Amino acid sequence: MSKVQLILKEGQPEYAVLPYDLYTQLVEDAEMLQDIRDYDEAIAQLESGEEEIIPAHVPYAIIDGENPIKVWREYRGLTQQQLAEAAGISAAYLSQIETGKREGKTAVLQAIARALNLDLDDVVYNPPPDE
Repeated sequence: MSKVQLILKEGQPEYAVLPYDLYTQLVEDAEMLQDIRDYDEAIAQLESGEEEIIPAHVPYAIIDGENPIKVWREYRGLTQQQLAEAAGISAAYLSQIETGKREGKTAVLQAIARALNLDLDDVVYNPPPDE
């Protein structure tokens, strides 16, 4: 082990001076430990159902301008009728929202989001303005 110099204040250790290589190794070890803890937490959230892994095609489709409700509905394997029933609306109304003919009231969008097990932000996509 490298020599560590202790600087005392009133007889108690106040500072530790250590070689730079040892310092960098300690920093790397601390970062690795945090990465391991973050990984363990992510796995626990996946196993509990609190989080899920979403395939890349879902967000890419939304970013490319597809209707988020339709993208999520299809990803969840639901028909328009099934989602409409779960959200308490008509299939025709859902179809109009998915095609952009109607915007959908906030309460309706919240019901759709709940039916898809999502947050409201996940079903409402506001692309940034063209620059």
